[in-house]
Amino acid sequence: MTQTAIPAAFLRGGTSKAVVLKRADLPADEAAWPALFAAIMGSPDPNKRQLDGMGGGISSLSKVCVIGPPTREDADIDYTFAQIGVTTDAVDFSGNCGNMSSAMGPFAYDEGLVAGPRDGEAVVRIHNTNSGKIIRARFAVAGGRATVSGDLEIPGVTGTGAPVALDFLDPANTCGHGALPTGRICDRMVLSDGRAVTVTMIDAAVPSVFVAAADPGGDTCAHPEAIDADTALMDRLEEIRQRASVAMRLAPDMAAAAARIATPKVAMVGPPAAYRDLSGQIHPAEGHDLQIRMISAGQAHRAVPVTGALALASAAVLPGSVVAGQCGPGADPEKLRIGTPSGIVTVGATRDPASGQILAARILRTQRRLMDGRVYAPCPAART
Repeated sequence: MTQTAIPAAFLRGGTSKAVVLKRADLPADEAAWPALFAAIMGSPDPNKRQLDGMGGGISSLSKVCVIGPPTREDADIDYTFAQIGVTTDAVDFSGNCGNMSSAMGPFAYDEGLVAGPRDGEAVVRIHNTNSGKIIRARFAVAGGRATVSGDLEIPGVTGTGAPVALDFLDPANTCGHGALPTGRICDRMVLSDGRAVTVTMIDAAVPSVFVAAADPGGDTCAHPEAIDADTALMDRLEEIRQRASVAMRLAPDMAAAAARIATPKVAMVGPPAAYRDLSGQIHPAEGHDLQIRMISAGQAHRAVPVTGALALASAAVLPGSVVAGQCGPGADPEKLRIGTPSGIVTVGATRDPASGQILAARILRTQRRLMDGRVYAPCPAART
């Protein structure tokens, strides 16, 4: 089969990497995109390595982003995110990737897709088509290019980089069923093994379900590989995720929920405790406000998805939520320090005390263009 070459860039955004494509270079029929994106990533690969594509064998390295002209007056660009399965050819457009969101403004600026100063600070209003929300990205530019060198260090990425400030404006209700789709801050589930768990299901930045780690038999100090290897725990977390998908009206039934791999996210949360991160560094309990271990596309995340962290911060401002109940004393929801497998991440959310509306969720990330040129896809759908 003759391969098709498509102009592409390969970018790191936060703790993720993705192939970035322009809307104009893709098939006009979006129904052709899933097969194309899976082929680009090298999925499915039962060996979990994606050797025949651009993927890296884990969920945070199996992503595609599409940038196009804005379809809203309050945005500068449209951005569509696709999460690609590793062992399957599933392609899920149901949620955004906050990490890759950090690279979209700089990419658009560098490509001349948006206006901005030659030197100083650029501001790009990003319309994420997956969630229907606006993300405001602020970043330094010099000589007409987005700055990549800086002193911001983020857990999971070696070295430092230039900060990209992301404001997720009005982050709740990405799927049209409200911030709390069940109408309750907490819900009780009885799993198929008879175990009862209490969860908070929230739709803010990305639909997510949070459970205290002890309920399904987990541990927020655990290494991601240990979580992946605990098949009984992973089965319980997947059942919680699927049940939440139905309860949040994201999927009509459990079968449909199983096919929807990207959302909702499911995460175990726990109180602050001393733990060792993936680099071997010990983090004392007093250095963070709570811990999280999030599952992303069927695997324990090596850090935390940005949207998942923002959903966590949004849940933390809700009194009585599972997340609020796990926060240590003195935790500030506007500067919440989260213990992740790769280190401490600080996020924040603000809430209108009168209406209860979540006004914004914020985080700092770094990004860098790694390569650009053409990506080759052995897929008939690639032909435009």
